[in-house]
Amino acid sequence: MADPTAAGDTGAVTPRLRQARVALLVSYLVQGAVFALLVTRIPAIQKQYGISDGLLPVFLAAVPVLAGVGSISMEWVVKRTSPRAVLRVVQPLVCLTLLGVGAGDRLWEAGAALGAFGLMVGGLDASEAMSAVSLQHRYGRSIVQGFYAVFSLGGIIGAILAWAGAHWHLSQLALFGTTAVVAIPIVLVAGIWYAGPAELGRAVEEAAAAAARSIPWKPLLPLCLAMCVAYIADSTVSNWSAKYMQDLMHTSSQMYSVPYAAYMVVALLGRMLGDGRVQRWGGVRTVKLGAIVCALGFALVALAPEEWTAVLAFAVVGLGVSVVVPQVFAAGGRLFPGDADAAVARLNIFNYVGFLVGSPLVGAIAGGSGYRVAMLVPMVLVLAVLTVTRAFGADAPQPAAVDTVAV
Repeated sequence: MADPTAAGDTGAVTPRLRQARVALLVSYLVQGAVFALLVTRIPAIQKQYGISDGLLPVFLAAVPVLAGVGSISMEWVVKRTSPRAVLRVVQPLVCLTLLGVGAGDRLWEAGAALGAFGLMVGGLDASEAMSAVSLQHRYGRSIVQGFYAVFSLGGIIGAILAWAGAHWHLSQLALFGTTAVVAIPIVLVAGIWYAGPAELGRAVEEAAAAAARSIPWKPLLPLCLAMCVAYIADSTVSNWSAKYMQDLMHTSSQMYSVPYAAYMVVALLGRMLGDGRVQRWGGVRTVKLGAIVCALGFALVALAPEEWTAVLAFAVVGLGVSVVVPQVFAAGGRLFPGDADAAVARLNIFNYVGFLVGSPLVGAIAGGSGYRVAMLVPMVLVLAVLTVTRAFGADAPQPAAVDTVAV
């Protein structure tokens, strides 16, 4: 009888594989919480370090650039070690950089801490994605959707922590330090159960080989555009919603994290219900509606007369964005059914492009013309998705088995 953990046998899901999946879900949960806590405290970080409004977009743009460098570098390291080994080291360091951000008060310290965060989170993103894809190979079915849903849940937790810190007037060091002290043991314990060669067999090599295969760029370009503008929308909310509440709505510090929390709650619900919508309406119609709803949300943000209307508007943005990104990956998988991992790897590059373009662009316009004008930029850009919806396949309901790649 064949060994159920042997390479290529994707039908046997052992208890050990289930443990590894739960451990990776914990990793995504902590990552979402740490990221959300950091971005929803941007106004407090700016005040702590004396970062001017003109300089803030530079700091925010540097993080995704360094994340891209970290991601590429860690791919080289993974080839010589394993995703599990990298993940066990990098995630505690990400939590430690959070402590570093809370501890300083000089501009160079902010640059060093945020730079380290960018490098480490890029490596974390790469090693988590490789682990998730490898587990999916072993499971023989799509399970990646759950990891990103849990990331959204972590984002909600992080936004709640940021609210609590503002409500009880905790110092940045106390809030970030306490979070790091709690998070580091959690990820160290989870790291014990990450899948390794014994559980994955040749799944890591198979996933890497698939990602390395040469596929043409041209059919993917419309999907790359959709991915890019979706992450421009996402980066606008994650990096600027707190500043929007501070500078335009003049709210209390407790309100800074509320728009991002609302955005993530609705995005989580959208991801949980998205498969049903695709099966009823088809991928093209779902993406069209998602883009229109997202644009409507930004229009409401631009026109919001008071803080709770703005919170509702950011939630509408989350509802729209939540369906676009999964369908980009699913469409890439359908275009290249034999090389789905290669398509996903290429499309994933454009989430960094979206962050790199969106954050400084919106910040620069907000500094020159105000936040209401700045929010019209992602509104217009996300409508570009409507011009490339043919790339998402036939405008008809899709059976559940069609999409084998999801995020």
